[in-house]
Amino acid sequence: QVRLVESGGGLVQPGGSLRLSCAVSGTIFSIRAMGWYRQAPGKQRELVASITSGLSTKYASSVKGRFTISGDNAKNTVYLQMNSLKPEDTAVYYCNYVVAPFASWGQGTQVTVSS
Repeated sequence: QVRLVESGGGLVQPGGSLRLSCAVSGTIFSIRAMGWYRQAPGKQRELVASITSGLSTKYASSVKGRFTISGDNAKNTVYLQMNSLKPEDTAVYYCNYVVAPFASWGQGTQVTVSS
């Protein structure tokens, strides 16, 4: 069974940076495209970045140029480097596959951008 564990969130000031990690177990993450999602209070979960098995990446327009998704095959981990953070980036961040079937959603990691 695939298990996803997100970490690395926290409280950061506007303009700051964070690196999120998604530890994948039960499968090799690079077999299928994976992505980082976020869900802000009162909003639907949205896909913000994805990486394919061929290491192609895509980003939502709201984070393009600020966020970078990457993967480490040796650690079976997907990362999200977030720079120039804005208050509107505040959300719980999750990782999962990009298309169904999805793995069970992890607990996510809270990112709060505030002065």
